[in-house]
Amino acid sequence: MIPHTVDDKIVAGFTLQEPQDHADHYITYVPCRHYQHCDCYASDAVRAQVDFLGTMRLLKILISLSLLTPMSASAQRRGGFNTREFLGLGPAPDPVAAERGEKLYAPNCAFCHGAKANGAEAPDLVRSALVLHDEKGELVGPVLLKGRPEKGMPAFASFTAAQASDIAAFLHMRIELAANRGLYKVLDVVTGNAQAGEAYFNGVGGCKNCHSATGDLAHIAAKFSPPDLQAQFLYPGASTRFDGSGARAAPAKVTVTLPSGEKVAGTLKRLDDFNVSLYDSLGSYRAWQRSSGLKVEVEDRLVVHRKMLDTYADADIHNLLAYLVTLK
Repeated sequence: MIPHTVDDKIVAGFTLQEPQDHADHYITYVPCRHYQHCDCYASDAVRAQVDFLGTMRLLKILISLSLLTPMSASAQRRGGFNTREFLGLGPAPDPVAAERGEKLYAPNCAFCHGAKANGAEAPDLVRSALVLHDEKGELVGPVLLKGRPEKGMPAFASFTAAQASDIAAFLHMRIELAANRGLYKVLDVVTGNAQAGEAYFNGVGGCKNCHSATGDLAHIAAKFSPPDLQAQFLYPGASTRFDGSGARAAPAKVTVTLPSGEKVAGTLKRLDDFNVSLYDSLGSYRAWQRSSGLKVEVEDRLVVHRKMLDTYADADIHNLLAYLVTLK
């Protein structure tokens, strides 16, 4: 066991500090070579205490942010958590006004500035500094009404202030769609043949050997959108720890062979380039530094999926997805 001193400021590799105004506490990481592999701290209790403090701090920050920039229901649905605000894009453009503005923009401005305002004979308005600084047409409006004769832009004196504001809303919407990645939409990926996909599932694909359309994959299409469903079977485990049923996947099993030849098996707790830890069959926490004499074998229940990446044809992927989306 490596000696490890824990005082009122250092707790398992963390430094707890207090700002001068005593308004809040925060946690700062400091190097601690003991944290991952020593047994001198109070097992999970100390780490749980530190994790709790860190979690509470994080929750407080997130709550503060949510109060400052509340997320709309539509933003939640599309996964764009305040991306617009984070990018400094200002208030969201009015989609109704933008639609009206597009109808005015198309016959009057698109010939020179492009149908999507990305520029043609005239400058790109999506990247225009004037448009970026405009909020409700206060800068765009005067340019529309007076024009810029010295640069070849005619005046549109017949536009009302409301119409100029609508065109500005359209331009802001174009900026929003270009800059806010939270609004990005994957195009329809369901282009295959469902019958061919079912044949692949039950035949050469070998999917039925581990899965069942009426078992673990029943209603799978109701749990994932088509793009996410495709990602689930192409890159399993890449971004989530959920199996096909939508439930949290069981922890991985690991076997550690010590230099002495002794083997210790259990549930994997953590594995990185330097350390490996697990809970054995008795529930005891075990950890080792990784070295040339230590062998680590992790059970990979997704190995078949990973190997199939080398064998899939494009048609197989499209057809299989077309079949899976029918399992609602």
